[in-house]
Amino acid sequence: MATAESTGTEADEQRQHQQQQPQTSSYPLPAILTYPASAPPHLVAQGAEGRVYKTTYLVPDLQCAFKYRPPKPYRHPILDQRLTRQRILAEARVLVKCRQEGVPVPAVYGLDENVGWLAMEWIEGEPVRAKLNQWLSSRAGEDVESNQKLIDLMVKVGDVVGLLHKHGIVHGDLTTSNLMLRPSSKMGASEVKSDTDTLLDGDIAVIDFGLASQATQVEDRAVDLYVLERAFASTHPRAESLFDQWLLSGYKSSFKQAPVVLKRLEEVRMRGRKRSMLG
Repeated sequence: MATAESTGTEADEQRQHQQQQPQTSSYPLPAILTYPASAPPHLVAQGAEGRVYKTTYLVPDLQCAFKYRPPKPYRHPILDQRLTRQRILAEARVLVKCRQEGVPVPAVYGLDENVGWLAMEWIEGEPVRAKLNQWLSSRAGEDVESNQKLIDLMVKVGDVVGLLHKHGIVHGDLTTSNLMLRPSSKMGASEVKSDTDTLLDGDIAVIDFGLASQATQVEDRAVDLYVLERAFASTHPRAESLFDQWLLSGYKSSFKQAPVVLKRLEEVRMRGRKRSMLG
């Protein structure tokens, strides 16, 4: 069962191991990325456990996000292959379940759990983190708490998180970097503008399920919300005050068991404040 204390423990261990490796180390790409039909892979994100490339899948015009978990030289090869296989399959299963239940996540195109790659739909748009910070910067000095655009965004985020929890999925790393704001299916191409008034328009999609699990425990769901709340506090402090009123309102609208989770969230918050005071 996930706890607020254990969140990030695995990632910290992985970063420690990664720091021990030469920064110039590199790994050959999977053979599928060398096929003529694949566009040259472009590295878009890199973490302790894997890398994400933008490329194409099978045909030149099908863009995809290609997650690759390269071998870890600090692990025993048999253990490393077993962990890679388990994590690739677990992430793929969560994505497939989400798609079946109507949760907006990338579609799975293909995978090879033995080599360690997972090809997914490329989600157009930008992370909520970038869009929201840009929008807040354009309104420096303004009181944004009653702005309908921001309220709508918070409700949409809460609604999607509620859908995840409703269908037994705990994300494990809910931050605004892992929430994409993509053009709405109702918006025409002419409506997609760079004007600050439309920065928060669009639909929410959730990405990066590398730490996700299929779980229904109240504690796990509460910790998921707490991680998201802390992300707002540290990255978008001007929007944090809308978390309880509007984001959790959206959460309750899509998840009938929300009251039980929100009660546990208060306990998780108390534990978090106690740790902050103790240092």
